[in-house]
Amino acid sequence: MHLIIQIPCYNEAETLPLVLAELPRSLPGITRLEVLVIDDGSSDGTVQVAEALGVTHIVRHPRNRGLATAFQTGLEYALRAGADVVVNTDGDNQYPGHYIEELIGPVLRGEADIVIGDRQTGQVAHFSLVKRLLQRAGSWVVRVASGTDVPDATSGFRAFSREATLRLIVLTQYTYTLETIIQARRKGLAVTSVPITVHNPTRQSRLVRSNWNYVKRSAATIVRLYTFYEPLRTFSLLAAPFVVGGLILLARFFYFYLFTVQTGVGRLAQSVTIGGTLFTVGFLIFLFGVLADISSTQRALMEEILYRQRKLDPSTGSVDRAASVSNCQEIT
Repeated sequence: MHLIIQIPCYNEAETLPLVLAELPRSLPGITRLEVLVIDDGSSDGTVQVAEALGVTHIVRHPRNRGLATAFQTGLEYALRAGADVVVNTDGDNQYPGHYIEELIGPVLRGEADIVIGDRQTGQVAHFSLVKRLLQRAGSWVVRVASGTDVPDATSGFRAFSREATLRLIVLTQYTYTLETIIQARRKGLAVTSVPITVHNPTRQSRLVRSNWNYVKRSAATIVRLYTFYEPLRTFSLLAAPFVVGGLILLARFFYFYLFTVQTGVGRLAQSVTIGGTLFTVGFLIFLFGVLADISSTQRALMEEILYRQRKLDPSTGSVDRAASVSNCQEIT
């Protein structure tokens, strides 16, 4: 089994040596273990540090493109390098490397396609009460939206089987953590978690500028992803209040028109007008959902074609195992 540990980095020259020092050199069930650093437009010499420390593979973005893009770049590179298992960890030394053996265990045993390191956020000392509550609430929303049982949805410490790596396509730019969980259910991938602890923070998070900013962006990402992957259900829920309200007002009109002769039709015109308008708006929203669902089906077919192309690509596994900065792939 070939394991690649990928580390997305953006100006992590100071912490990268700490991360690499904790990574295992060999693991039971793994015949080849390599490290991949994705340099997301760093300007502090991250690449030079990785090269000096003997990192096997280095991929560079000429400019900063965000964590989600760096994560997807790593998966694509790992596939071409022939990885059977991919572990993702952060470059800020948040996750202890010795947990990797436990993290890949369910993948090696065939029990899961994606394994997420559960930081047990309720017990993390340096998390404020507000952050703990937000993490718990956010993970609950993701569990509801994805139909999975993931206690720590935003943890970036993850292991992926080759099947999961082949199927996942990250489309959002803010964070990959939420989208990969929602995609997993849609694509029939098994997800599980293992408990871990974390190091004390070495710097302020670049992804979470403030609690409000994090909530706002995460909520927008979840809504967008749920609409993207469940369009008919989403538009049906949006249409329901309009349709129900319209039907109630129309039923009111017909009731009084048919059974209350003393009520003039003119006095019921508002019920007909407002009820008909609400019903029409709701029906149009539902039609948008049908069209979006058709588009979603077409996208699913395209993703299946891409999956089969990835699986059959003869270039898979042809990446030079001794890649260094001088011959690594540079993504534009």
